[in-house]
Amino acid sequence: MKVIRIHHPLDKEVIPAGPVVLAMGFFDGVHRGHQRVIRTAKQLADQQGLPLAVLTYNHSPAVVYRRIDGGARYLTTLGQKLHLFAKLGATITYVIDFTSAYGAQTPQEFVNHYLMAFHPQIVVAGEDHTFGSGPDAAMANLPYLARERFQVVAVPTLTTDDDKVGTSSIRSQILAGDIEASNKGLGYCYQTTGLVVHGFARGRQIGFPTLNIDTPAVTVLPPEGVYVTRVKIGQQWFGGMANIGHNETFGYGAAKTLEINLFNFHSMVYGEEVVVEWYRRLRDTHKFAGVDELVAQMEVDRQQTVDYLRKHPHREPLDD
Repeated sequence: MKVIRIHHPLDKEVIPAGPVVLAMGFFDGVHRGHQRVIRTAKQLADQQGLPLAVLTYNHSPAVVYRRIDGGARYLTTLGQKLHLFAKLGATITYVIDFTSAYGAQTPQEFVNHYLMAFHPQIVVAGEDHTFGSGPDAAMANLPYLARERFQVVAVPTLTTDDDKVGTSSIRSQILAGDIEASNKGLGYCYQTTGLVVHGFARGRQIGFPTLNIDTPAVTVLPPEGVYVTRVKIGQQWFGGMANIGHNETFGYGAAKTLEINLFNFHSMVYGEEVVVEWYRRLRDTHKFAGVDELVAQMEVDRQQTVDYLRKHPHREPLDD
């Protein structure tokens, strides 16, 4: 898949010639609703004998239009999104830097200066997608703005038990620790990335060595607790139990960390970029009376994690 970065104003020379079917959206999480949009576009592209192109943004458009308390948090990095777009059949992805200047365009200017530059025969997006500020930037208005220059397909919102499958609801589920619910909405197991860094080696001292993982601040992480996970190091996956917390048993005041005790893994991998795959929450964190009580509970956690992973083998996202 070819990736083309675009900064406003658009240089049309970077756009390949030839018609496409274009799917557009921010697509954070590339959840089941997003997958429906892109798969619809792919089906139309195949029917027309055209390539599938995806239009997305480098960050949430919301950061341009308003203040976000605590900053924007994302379910997927741009790299993760691009990987999933490719698996869904995209031939090319346009990544637009969503800036104030870009966002200041009227909906008609966006259509004339951007959409038309991509040579779309069909433009596909979710029915609730907006492509600018104000009511005129709604999908219901796009056929009028297109002026019969391309076809518009608005994909119905995906619901489960009358609840919308959306990025906001999935983010809320993760922040509440309901990993299994969020994974149902995503259609795959939630994944985060991070860098293996040095910790205090307390886990090693009590027989549970851990990887300390420094996760980007913009990543949506579950709340404090103990979780069933797998970690990808290089090209290999290892099962493990993760702890997000402050190591209360060893004293208060420590910074919150993500530590993962991996099973059957004994290598030094400081500086490695790893992927963490999240399955379910086991329990809250606690301040135990002492190390012996902590170790006893960790033995229970480990057995529960092993049992769960045995029943739930790893599957790559979007591998049908």
